[in-house]
Amino acid sequence: MAIKTNLIVDQNANFIYSVYLIDSDGHPFPINNYTGSAQIRRSYTSNSYTPMNVSINGNSGIVILSMNASTTANLTYTQYAYDLNLKSNSNVVSRIMEGIITVNLGITK
Repeated sequence: MAIKTNLIVDQNANFIYSVYLIDSDGHPFPINNYTGSAQIRRSYTSNSYTPMNVSINGNSGIVILSMNASTTANLTYTQYAYDLNLKSNSNVVSRIMEGIITVNLGITK
């Protein structure tokens, strides 16, 4: 089951968010050999999307979501939906996070 986490993104600025995955004993969850994907959509049924970059540090259980300023500049609405999926080397896909992204629209371009 995905963790519900709402995020805030400043338009026209770089965005970075780190996710720390731990096991039931509090140790980093090993995510070596995993790949990640994350998408932002205007609504859950939208066909078009904006991808987020996903970086994985497998030994430390850290997943980093990021977007550069030119990507956030294209987020022109104040709310979007997103999710983050991880896929194991045996093709098991797990949704890790999902929620709403609130965009603080920028003035300076």
